[in-house]
Amino acid sequence: MQLSREALIRAYRQMKTIRLFEERLHDEIALGEIAGFTHLYAGQEACAVGVCEHLGPTDYIISTHRGHGHCIAKGCDVMAMMKEIYGSRDGLCKGKGGSMHIADMNVGMLGANGIVGAGAPIAVGAGITAKSNGTVSIAFSGDGACNQGTTFEAMNMAVVLKLPVIFVFENNHYSEHTGEAYAVGAESMTARSAAFGMKAIKANGIDFFSVYDAMRELIDYCKAGNGPASIELDCERFYGHFEGDPQRYRGPGELDRIREERDCLKTFRTRVTEAKLLEGAELDRVDVEVADLIDRAVGEAKLADRPTPQDVLQDVYISY
Repeated sequence: MQLSREALIRAYRQMKTIRLFEERLHDEIALGEIAGFTHLYAGQEACAVGVCEHLGPTDYIISTHRGHGHCIAKGCDVMAMMKEIYGSRDGLCKGKGGSMHIADMNVGMLGANGIVGAGAPIAVGAGITAKSNGTVSIAFSGDGACNQGTTFEAMNMAVVLKLPVIFVFENNHYSEHTGEAYAVGAESMTARSAAFGMKAIKANGIDFFSVYDAMRELIDYCKAGNGPASIELDCERFYGHFEGDPQRYRGPGELDRIREERDCLKTFRTRVTEAKLLEGAELDRVDVEVADLIDRAVGEAKLADRPTPQDVLQDVYISY
């Protein structure tokens, strides 16, 4: 599908924002500036943006512990996200969620989730609402979550209730530290999804256009009342499972190879400039603007107020 120049620049800006956001977190964590567990999304930007560019604020997504990219792609405020990760009371969740639990109901981001496979049932619940209002619900999962019983039950229920839910499996080839060849017993994630009775396809997760076109097909299919669907996105992650992961499970030179040969941002830039859809200078300007945004986000987050002891009693159910 041919996108306008404005749409192409927006897609690149979203991917670049995710990349620089994650790279900056990597640096700040190494300096001891950020507390808590963090799982970086860098390398998988084309997946989140290729999916979310089709969605509006009334469409729903549920994310994973590796959720920053999904949040940014769905429209969460980058400044408020950075404050959240720094533990500020001005953060998107008032500093109480941190990296693994960012949510923003105003843009249809139902939350990241620290429990592997726990997002799929939530997406099915949202899918019941989506069926009634003509929207769609997206469950992001990794190749680890594809083996969870919660995911199986959610997929089965979505088929039974014929819900407009799309199960997006980002296959970055490592369930935490275990390769998919060892951990996934089925012929493929795609084949296993199809066995539940839903439409199931696979796309190139390092090519924004492959993801974008495939998701357009699936969203149209689901919104037409045909029930759920799934998509497996073949992608790579550029950092460890968590910050501090020594990644001894990777082969010699593996990270250097995938950064050179399977970088979705490089792929996007090459495709649009060779096709003369955008000029390199236009993309360079976006790079500068995004770098400035991330610098400002970190600067403000470091200065933002922290929660007070009294804040622990706020936003807690005391009666039903």
